[in-house]
Amino acid sequence: MAQTEITPEFQRGWEAALTAARQWHEDQAKKALVQSRRSRFPKNLEREAEVHTKAAEMIGTLSPDDV
Repeated sequence: MAQTEITPEFQRGWEAALTAARQWHEDQAKKALVQSRRSRFPKNLEREAEVHTKAAEMIGTLSPDDV
C-alpha cells in the first residue's frame, strides 16, 4: 500500500475529528452517569460510562496511519 503524505491541512482536520470524537465520548459518559443516578439499575449505565471514558482516552493514541 502506498504511503501518502500528511499535509498540514489534513493534520488539522485529523486533530479536529479526534477532538470531536473525544468530546462526544466524554459527553456520553457524563450523560450515562447522570442517568445511572436516576435509574433503578445503575450498574449497566455505569459500565457504559466506563466504556465511553476509556474510548475518549484511547482516541488520543490514534494516528492517520491506523486507518
